[in-house]
Amino acid sequence: METIQQADLSKIINDSLTKSTSYQEYRELVKELVAKNGTTGETQSEALANYTMLNDRRMKRWDKTVKVSEEVKTEVSGLEKDMTWIVLTESWCGDAAHLMPVMNKIADLNEGIDFRVVLRDENDALMNQFLTNGGKSIPKLIMLDNTTGEVINTFGPRPSEATKLVNDYKAEHGKLTPEFKEDLQQWYNKDKGQNAIKDLVALMNS
Repeated sequence: METIQQADLSKIINDSLTKSTSYQEYRELVKELVAKNGTTGETQSEALANYTMLNDRRMKRWDKTVKVSEEVKTEVSGLEKDMTWIVLTESWCGDAAHLMPVMNKIADLNEGIDFRVVLRDENDALMNQFLTNGGKSIPKLIMLDNTTGEVINTFGPRPSEATKLVNDYKAEHGKLTPEFKEDLQQWYNKDKGQNAIKDLVALMNS
């Protein structure tokens, strides 16, 4: 990641925010794309359109079924925050489909958090400031302090336990296989968003 001045980063963030949508608007966009057999992003293909359709179903399911404990609800709602959460995503991204409903549910618990969604390919300057191991991995959540304009923390592209699974597998096998990616989907289904909730709450308290 190239080092840039705070003022330059603030301009990049503000430019992206002018193109941002709410989570509900993003969900509507994805539904519309599914109806047209399309996808977000610069590349349009049948495979990516199929991923978008699958991810629309995933998000619909998680929007309904992700459970947040009463303890977390009390903790998050009680935090004094004035923040904007900006998430970089695309509709074809499987990790994003599992995680965005969780991010939205946590942001919804605190009146001081404004959750905004931006598309990666339309916000290259922003994405380039928040690379993961040199790559444009998504989803990438940027936690912004509205008072100072500074980035406090980032989250993504995966929760901590999934990140460890990926890193361990890559270290042993050199790359992620289709079989591993299927195993990762099963991990998400079993975890039900709980690892992401834990990570997000920890970041808010740090």
